[in-house]
Amino acid sequence: MHVFWEKIIKPICIAEEVETIVEVGAERGANTNNLLPYCKEKNGKLYIIDPAPGFDSGELQKRFGDTLQMFFDLSLSALPKISQFDAIFLDGDHNWYTVYHELKLIEEKAKNNKKYPIIFLHDTEWPFGRRDMYYNPETIPEEFRQPYDTAGGVIQGISMLAPEGGFLSGFHKATYEHGERNGILTAVEDYLKETDFQLSFHRALTNHGLGIILPKNFHRDIHIQDLIKQSGL
Repeated sequence: MHVFWEKIIKPICIAEEVETIVEVGAERGANTNNLLPYCKEKNGKLYIIDPAPGFDSGELQKRFGDTLQMFFDLSLSALPKISQFDAIFLDGDHNWYTVYHELKLIEEKAKNNKKYPIIFLHDTEWPFGRRDMYYNPETIPEEFRQPYDTAGGVIQGISMLAPEGGFLSGFHKATYEHGERNGILTAVEDYLKETDFQLSFHRALTNHGLGIILPKNFHRDIHIQDLIKQSGL
C-alpha cells in the first residue's frame, strides 16, 4: 500500500485533517514508515494490528513513544478495543470473511461515534480481488472458507490454480477465482449493498489495487478521482 502514499493517500489525509489511524497488517513496515512520522507530526496516534509484524516493534516504540500502540492480534479481535479513529488501512488477512467483518466492525463504531472514517483497502484487484487467501485457514469459520490449496500458483485470467508456476505458490488460497464470498473486492461490494450509510467507493487499479471507502457526501469525491487519475496508479 505504501506505493499509493505520496500521490493519493497522504493528500487525502492532510485535506481531511486525519490524526488517528489504524493500520491492519503492517508486514515489514513499508507503510508504517509513512504513517508513524505523519501521526507524530499531527500529534495523533497510530494503532497497528498485526499478530506477527516483520519489524522490530520495540525499536519503533522507543522512537515514537505514545504515538504508537501495537496490538499483536487478529483484526477481528483487536478492532473492538479501539474506540475511535479518523482513517483505517486494511491490509491484513486477504479473504472475504475477514474483510467483510472488518467493515461491519468499522460501521458499528461509526454509528456509535456518529462519524464514518476513511477506509483504505489494499489488494482490491488481482489476485485477491476475487480470490480468497488465508494466512491461517483455521481462523476462518469453516462455512466461510472456500476450497483451498497451497499447491500451484495463480495466473491472471485463469480461474483454476496452475499445476506449476504462477504466483503465490505455497500460500493457502482458494482453488477457484470468482464466485460468492470470494475475495476482497467481493467483500467490499457485498458490504456496500447492505450498509445503512451513504458511501462511495473509489479504485486505483495498479499495484494490486487500492480501494477507498468514504461518506457519499464527502465534499472531495471529485478531487479523489482526480488524484487517482493524475497519479497514474
